[in-house]
Amino acid sequence: MLKLNKLLMISSIALALGACDVDKTEDGEMPDVDADAGELPEYEVKKTDEGELPDIDVEGGEMPEYDVDVADVDVGTETKKVEVPTVDVTMPDEEEGEEEEDDR
Repeated sequence: MLKLNKLLMISSIALALGACDVDKTEDGEMPDVDADAGELPEYEVKKTDEGELPDIDVEGGEMPEYDVDVADVDVGTETKKVEVPTVDVTMPDEEEGEEEEDDR
């Protein structure tokens, strides 16, 4: 019995000293597995009783808070005078328009 206690004590100390801290450095990936689904047995299902949803009370949660440093933007208006050109439009005479249509 004394030897068993010593063995347990030594193994406990070895476990405590040998334990290490593990930090995850990258995500793992699940292996690709090809498996046939096979056939499921057929079941006959009959509804025997009406079910109902449970009554629950839901309270709103809290959004996380963030401290954001944004740029300072000064927005203002300024009045400027813009020179607009004058446009003269000369419409063709009706007779010229009819002659062009006859040529087509």
